Amino acid sequence: MEPRPIDFDHTQVLVMVLAGGEGKRLYPLTLDRAKPAVPFAGRYRIIDIVLSNFVNSGLSKIKVLTQYKSASLEEHIARNWRLASFLDQFIEAIPAQQRTGKTWYRGSADAVWQCQHVINDEGPALVCIFGGDHVYKMDVRQMIDFHKDTNADATVAAIPVPRESACEFGVIEVSNGGRIVKFHEKVDNPPPMPGDSTRCLASMGNYLFKPDVLLRELQEDEHLEESRHDFGHDILPRLVSKGASVFAYDFATNMVPGEEEGQNRGYWRDIGTIDAYWEAQMDLIEIHPQFNLYNQRWPIRTGATHDPPAKFVFRDEAQARVGIATDSMVSHGCIISGGRIHRSVLGVGCRVNSFSEVEESVLFERVRVGRHAKIRRAIIDKDVEIPSGTVIGFDREADRQRFHVTERGTVVIFRGRPRRARSRFPRCSGSRREAGSPRRSGQSRAQTSAHPGRLFARFVVWGPGPKPEPGTAWSRLGIAVGPRGRA
Repeated sequence: MEPRPIDFDHTQVLVMVLAGGEGKRLYPLTLDRAKPAVPFAGRYRIIDIVLSNFVNSGLSKIKVLTQYKSASLEEHIARNWRLASFLDQFIEAIPAQQRTGKTWYRGSADAVWQCQHVINDEGPALVCIFGGDHVYKMDVRQMIDFHKDTNADATVAAIPVPRESACEFGVIEVSNGGRIVKFHEKVDNPPPMPGDSTRCLASMGNYLFKPDVLLRELQEDEHLEESRHDFGHDILPRLVSKGASVFAYDFATNMVPGEEEGQNRGYWRDIGTIDAYWEAQMDLIEIHPQFNLYNQRWPIRTGATHDPPAKFVFRDEAQARVGIATDSMVSHGCIISGGRIHRSVLGVGCRVNSFSEVEESVLFERVRVGRHAKIRRAIIDKDVEIPSGTVIGFDREADRQRFHVTERGTVVIFRGRPRRARSRFPRCSGSRREAGSPRRSGQSRAQTSAHPGRLFARFVVWGPGPKPEPGTAWSRLGIAVGPRGRA
């Protein structure tokens, strides 16, 4: 079933994506980057998902509000999301600038207030304010159509969730017509949604506003000392209490072109924790994934690279030296050189050497796994090298001594802090030869670099040793051997 035609002027819609969050619960993946800049699904970053939803919906006036460790996020947007300025299309990052006082963003509402000049300059008929760190597909045009049909002052996207798990979310109480009556913030006994006593409507953190209503409420909120300056906690509940027309849009009714009926509809994941992030990645490699990256009518977009296709080499079954991947996603530029991959997601330019095994793991860009290594249920940050014979994910207590491990057993190996002084430890091996094999006579280390001419750090896992505190240099667990790359 296809969505009905929608008639609106997309040039009169301004999009503001909130991407300044610190993402503390996603530590240590957010140690050097903003949460929306965290890699996802091999070749993408989390921010690519919401930007793709808007571009696929025909909306191309987009401002991304950044703040926390935003360098790699802003670089990603500037280099990979270039639209046609000749047609007044743009996707631009706006860093925090203290335009309204000597404070940084104090909340989601304050972030938009400090960037009010964008709304005044563009003069839109409608403002979309969406978060930049969730995993879902959405045809935003249908939400806009609902907003117009109800003549709402504001519209909140909501997703049905089971009542027993609704205490983890902000729940919306609505009338039979969908008008919001009250907001409930993580209560034990939330009200059910109309017509379904087993489920509640949880806010997705995505909003549509009439510009005049938005600016008026933001200006009032700016001067309230008791306010948290947050849309879900302050702005929208106050609008409802004033009797404004605020409606909930049921995300479960959204029909994305090219998506199948059933389990694909209404998929939404808040990947705010390491375990939730890992689970969302594992969702991608199911036989029939709920978040389908292969829908050509609704692609998830990102920048293009010149890396070659993935390569699988060696078929020596007698010696168990077979380059193979099953139930996995392997990005371009990867070389599976006699290693085995199962239920894993590999980023661009990874190399898995002979006799090694990687299972239920997520590898970021340019990770190198040495011979005879065994890795299970791990997330490995970019430019990390796993030495030969390393075992990860089989002994939780041993892993805790060396790495970051969640309560559910997901191991995170993140990059160390680079040193300017020369390390007394061995440098990493090059990609043209497997770990432990000799360098050809007359060949320098520079010539064996994984990317000749490209300067980036490599971080070698070295253990056992004490786990470093956040923000401290890695003395033995991660050793940088070159200039540091982007996060």
